[in-house]
Amino acid sequence: MVLNERDHMEQLEKEKYMRRAIELALKGEGFVNPNPLVGAVIVKDSRIIGEGYHQRYGEPHAEVNAFKNATEDVNGSTIFVTLEPCSHFGKQPPCAAAIIEKGIKKVVIGLLDPNPLVSGKGIKMLEEAGIEVEVNFLADEIRRVNEIFLKYITTRRPFVAMKYAMTLDGKLATKDFDSKWITNEDARKHVHKLRNRYASILVGVNTIIKDDAKLNVRLDYETYQPIRIVIDPELNIPLKSYVVKTAKQQQTWVVSKKYDETLENLGVRIIQMDEINLEELLNILGKEGIDSVFIEGGAYTHGTFLDQGLVDKVYAYIAPKLIGGKNALTPVSGEGVSLMKDAFELEDIKFQFFGDNILVEGLVKKEKL
Repeated sequence: MVLNERDHMEQLEKEKYMRRAIELALKGEGFVNPNPLVGAVIVKDSRIIGEGYHQRYGEPHAEVNAFKNATEDVNGSTIFVTLEPCSHFGKQPPCAAAIIEKGIKKVVIGLLDPNPLVSGKGIKMLEEAGIEVEVNFLADEIRRVNEIFLKYITTRRPFVAMKYAMTLDGKLATKDFDSKWITNEDARKHVHKLRNRYASILVGVNTIIKDDAKLNVRLDYETYQPIRIVIDPELNIPLKSYVVKTAKQQQTWVVSKKYDETLENLGVRIIQMDEINLEELLNILGKEGIDSVFIEGGAYTHGTFLDQGLVDKVYAYIAPKLIGGKNALTPVSGEGVSLMKDAFELEDIKFQFFGDNILVEGLVKKEKL
């Protein structure tokens, strides 16, 4: 359909408001899990008169915050909201009811909420009240923003991302296991921003033994500290490791076939399994309300998750360095595939530059063509 100039300008104007709502939604990263990231913008006479976003889990939703922040009466306004307004009572009252009560004339919704408690019901409530509703506006962009929520709410299993840094020749450490630092400071800072987005960080115990990894978020503004999960079948985690010493300040869970009361007394939660089954572990995490897992090593852990088809997304940082060595570690081991046609492929790929470092980000294709 070819738009005339007036329609084109109206479309651009609407996109501006919805993109502002998306920008607001992202401010909730790390604080609203397992709820979605939602932003709202109220527009009257081509002016933004109110903005809001869902700031913390259990607190008021984006629409309510936008009403609270409005600079004038919102009656007769249009509200742009990234996700369908809720129609049920949860930890907060239904936003659709608040929109009706405030006398909003039109609601532009970015994406339908797949939550069975909400999906389509919020729209129905608004339309029955005589409010004009437009749906699926910039839906693809909002779907990317809420990829974690969309998987978790429909499967009750966490969204799983795998992150690693490597040299141009595909190594994550030298033959003597030195890996500090492959990437530059800007790339490493970006990793901390990603950590803040996910509910948990997962590693194999060797990452703790070799690197004494902190697995926390270190940024110069308030952030969420994710739950640290260590896969440690034989319970070899050192009691003097950073994650154990700080377990009472930042939740630390160890997945093991064994039990140690000393570790629990130090604040570590032990998840016992007769055999370490990654799929069952994800089911357990989902039941605990963990909507996302950020895997940071090592190579065997990466490979095992990938072999079992459990990885949803990959973040690969590449630095323009060559270290060589047939014994130098690669980012992904495990069993791997035998034929190139069976290789795991990425889609919806994005590239980002941090000086001379490159981030390749993409979703793992779940079905072969």
